[in-house]
Amino acid sequence: MRFIISCAAAFALLAAAPGYALTADEAKAIASGESEARIAALNQAVVTADEKTAAFIQAMSDDAVKYTADKVFVLKDDKAYDPVSGAEQKLPDDAEEVVNNNLMRGALDAAQAALKLTSKDDAVRAEAARALFKEPDESRLPMVEKALATEGNPKIKAQLELVRAASMLTSADKGKRLAAASDLGASRSPDTKLLLNQRLADETEADVKAAIAASIRSIDGSLVWGDRINAIFSGISLGSVLLLAALGLAITYGLMGVINMAHGELMMIGAYATYVMQGLFQRYFPESAFGWYLVAAIPVAFLASALVGAVLERGVIRFLYGRPLETLLATWGISLMLQQLVRSIFGAQNVGVENPSWMSGGLTLLSNVTLPWNRICIIVFAGLVLLAMGWLIGRTRLGLFVRGVTQNRPIASCMGVNTARIDTYAFALGSGIAGLAGCALSQIGNVGPDLGQSYIVDSFMVVVMGGVGQLAGTVYAAMGLGILNKFIEGWAGAVLAKIAVLVFIIIFIQKRPQGIFAMKGRSAEA
Repeated sequence: MRFIISCAAAFALLAAAPGYALTADEAKAIASGESEARIAALNQAVVTADEKTAAFIQAMSDDAVKYTADKVFVLKDDKAYDPVSGAEQKLPDDAEEVVNNNLMRGALDAAQAALKLTSKDDAVRAEAARALFKEPDESRLPMVEKALATEGNPKIKAQLELVRAASMLTSADKGKRLAAASDLGASRSPDTKLLLNQRLADETEADVKAAIAASIRSIDGSLVWGDRINAIFSGISLGSVLLLAALGLAITYGLMGVINMAHGELMMIGAYATYVMQGLFQRYFPESAFGWYLVAAIPVAFLASALVGAVLERGVIRFLYGRPLETLLATWGISLMLQQLVRSIFGAQNVGVENPSWMSGGLTLLSNVTLPWNRICIIVFAGLVLLAMGWLIGRTRLGLFVRGVTQNRPIASCMGVNTARIDTYAFALGSGIAGLAGCALSQIGNVGPDLGQSYIVDSFMVVVMGGVGQLAGTVYAAMGLGILNKFIEGWAGAVLAKIAVLVFIIIFIQKRPQGIFAMKGRSAEA
């Protein structure tokens, strides 16, 4: 403690002094000796650092420094230079490597962050303030005070005030610790809560411990709504993914009665079509146009999966209508063939699909709530696909024919409808929507031959629970299961949440086998 107090006092005096150049003694003190003394010398140099000091600290971070008993050398391009004068020098044979342990590397990172507090770029200063907050140290208070005195951005100034409070949390002065605990309790940040919890474990004074505990309770109270928002958004996001995966199945299984075990592989084809479009844009288009590859991939993914679905229906499925067990076995075999085909073309390893720049980052609502743009885009995309599918099935001539054929094939045929062609169109439509799901999934997960296997069971559960042939039921089931899964996952874990949701579905189907919405009609089966 005496060491920290003396360092803080020395730095307070140095903070008022004008900046000066790096000296040979400073360079030697930073490069050699015990870690504690080296860190103290480093922090002292940063308070009044110039460009040479910054360059030397960078060289230390890059492990490009050696030293002898009386000199320090910076290595660059296989040559040695004096860190003070910059003159080239001969490197002695007995020069030793500078060894930086984890403690020293943390101090170097914090020193580099502190040097960025004087940057003219707001983003750089904000990032530096966040980095210093994660590594608080009372000896850095002079630098923080200097930065606060000149900072004009209110948000960065508020962050620097948190850095100052965090730095005082370990002070030997009890009054400073109490003030720091109170100031940090008003920040409403998960990072602050972590910092306070760490200090609570080391604090010995009862009243300071009480103040820290009160601040933690205050932060918990403000973070609870953020946790709820995160759970709801995660549930809606998962529900949107399930909805996209199940929409195509709602046609092929819900309307046509075909148990298509290759549905996941049709999603996989859409994901790989997106990967191919990414490669084409990287190779043949200017870099500025790369962000548009995903827009171009949407129709390509739809057409690729729809074409495979049409071939599958014409070649296999049309001979198996009315025999669901045979369709299950046949499409399961086809799914294995499609997986192997993709492995032969693209390899067995996962491939990388990048997010466009406009889908990177997120929307920050609260200190502990950041909504990723890629998830937001998928939620919007799922809604648009749902609206388009509802319009197509409910408002177009093709949709009328599809509904007529699936409800009463003989009568539709007597009315002049080409039922075989409608079957192909309907199956291709369901397959194309699976391709759109694969395009969306490529933005939030790995793309590989096994991509579809993760969603096929969940897709069937959504369709069956929503009610066979009911688009509205599919939406309710997807969103309900997604939100339920995330809320249970929050307190029971991912595995138990999956089991709980499966048990819930089994009980629900036992009590209501027709699903959320039953198909209305006069037939006994309905």
